Amino acid sequence: MTSDRKKLTTNFGKIVDDDQNSLTAGDRGPVLIQDVHLIEKLAHFNRERIPERIVHAKGAGAGGYFEVTNNVAKYTKAKFLSQVGKRTEVFARFSTVGGEKGSADAERDPRGFAVKFYTEEGNYDLVGNNTPVFFIRDPLKFPDFIHTQKRNPETNLKDANMFWDFLSLTPESIHQVTILFSDRGTPKSHRHMNGYGSHTFKWYNEKGEYFWVKYHFKTDQGIQNLTREEAERLKGVDPDHATRDLYNAIKRGDYPSWTLQVQIMKPEEADDYRFDIFDFTKVWPHGDYLPTEVGRMVLNRNPENYFAEVEQAAFSPANFVPGIAASPDKMLQGRLFAYHDAHRYRLGPNYHLLPVNKPKGVKVQNYQRDGFMRFDANGGSGPNYYPNSFGGPEPDIQAAEPVFKVSGNAARQPYTHPNDDFVQAGDLYRKVMTDEDRDHLIGNIVSHLCNARKDIQIRQTRIFYKADPDYGRRVSEGLGLDLKEFESLR
Repeated sequence: MTSDRKKLTTNFGKIVDDDQNSLTAGDRGPVLIQDVHLIEKLAHFNRERIPERIVHAKGAGAGGYFEVTNNVAKYTKAKFLSQVGKRTEVFARFSTVGGEKGSADAERDPRGFAVKFYTEEGNYDLVGNNTPVFFIRDPLKFPDFIHTQKRNPETNLKDANMFWDFLSLTPESIHQVTILFSDRGTPKSHRHMNGYGSHTFKWYNEKGEYFWVKYHFKTDQGIQNLTREEAERLKGVDPDHATRDLYNAIKRGDYPSWTLQVQIMKPEEADDYRFDIFDFTKVWPHGDYLPTEVGRMVLNRNPENYFAEVEQAAFSPANFVPGIAASPDKMLQGRLFAYHDAHRYRLGPNYHLLPVNKPKGVKVQNYQRDGFMRFDANGGSGPNYYPNSFGGPEPDIQAAEPVFKVSGNAARQPYTHPNDDFVQAGDLYRKVMTDEDRDHLIGNIVSHLCNARKDIQIRQTRIFYKADPDYGRRVSEGLGLDLKEFESLR
């Protein structure tokens, strides 16, 4: 039977066969660059607004240093992590995700947590959030997700129907939704929240051995959050409260700091692990992989000029140094392309020459030339091609990362790892949250979800039920829904 619904196509009219799964090598990835639909979708998304960042538009930043406190050289050959006591200059930026540049710091929203390390081997960017997971695990869904967090194209207003419609049709989001609607969705300040790399990354050592790792920046100030009522008040009284707090704390010498920890997994342990380690919506429970301390980040310098340092700061998860590399995580693979592309659009092709983005510990030598805003010597009289006979820079095979095997059919493939999207959200609700946390979570959800249509409320509440029956029951009661709608889920 042929559907009467309109067919989804690319910008040039080709019918799209699957808009939920990127083209990958094997069901776990990595993503293939031949996925022209994914590339078109991400590239178009990066050009939808000017000149403000599409996401993470509202932010604050500061400079400082990172100091190694524990020897991790057996896991990575990255020089900035090579010895205890070694310090590396950093610049960090904190942000809200969905709001515009003038939005309030107290909005319920994930917080961006990005750190640029100016190492002697080039810049290394760790670009994460204040949550260890995310709403989706395939980059093909990202533009759609962000659209639902923005404004309705008809009314230009935030829209609960858009927000919950997408989430209720995307069950993998339940873990992040549970975190977002807890009080951690409204941190007291940038200083009082953790940061996470969220993705799985690859570390490799001098012997060519590699390991899978996850990053955790633990705030030394302690976790402090706002209740829904406190956040609502601050949005009106001081919409820039977190920006002000960070600046004033550093100005008075109360330098905020974070302890960096990593979870480390041997590659042979990944295939049989109970969760897919490349799934952006999952954590590795600490009982399985205890975090190891690496070092401490201290922010002790306010920007001299906000535009020059914070607004023009450009972070990308594709900025690696020897000893650190990507994993097949599909979301990470999409971000490796999208971030540089966004910066080239927003700041220009030579954004890497801006002082806040320019490497400080190594001389850049390549054959990229010309373009808007080229304000260095543009390579002088040297050759602009490779190979050449005129002494130009050459690749070094010693910089290659260890290989890992990928296999499988090149196709749009859903996740097939035998796990449940609801397990970790349910564990968070039952085992981690206190009674007060659960009370606040339910109140926060009900106060927002009540603005959506009833059919969307029911569909989303079914997802809460699947995570935990008590979770779903309390939301349904708060919304005044008929409990018979959910009896089959008990």
